[in-house]
Amino acid sequence: MRPIRNKLGAVGAATVLALTGAAAASPAHAQPTGTTSLYAPSALVLTVGSGEEAGPVTVERAVTLSCEPRPGGTHPSPAAACGELRAAGGEFSGLIDTSPRRICTREWDPVVITAHGVWQGKQVSWSATFGNTCLMEGGLAESALFAF
Repeated sequence: MRPIRNKLGAVGAATVLALTGAAAASPAHAQPTGTTSLYAPSALVLTVGSGEEAGPVTVERAVTLSCEPRPGGTHPSPAAACGELRAAGGEFSGLIDTSPRRICTREWDPVVITAHGVWQGKQVSWSATFGNTCLMEGGLAESALFAF
């Protein structure tokens, strides 16, 4: 009877090691004590730069924004930015005012804003180009997401 118990113990230990190894291979996320809810990760890198499109752009400013399990990152207002993005259903373009109440010159000095990373578990890669800084600031005047 003893050999069977030892074999079962070895199988149990191997199973625990396999599960532990699989868990160690995936990123760990801290859960508050006593909760069992799972959340989809939301972590982004937001940039503002000069150029005509997202590829060949000179990045002038960049921040990180993490929204789950709690707002954080290097963004100056992570809670407000995460709240806006949640309210927009993760649609970045929904945060741009297409008819800003600001008078700007027609100077062509393009500014590109980008968002890359993961939003609620899904890979995102988004960008928008504005004719100049004034147009960008006017289009994003009500938004905290790119206010950095």
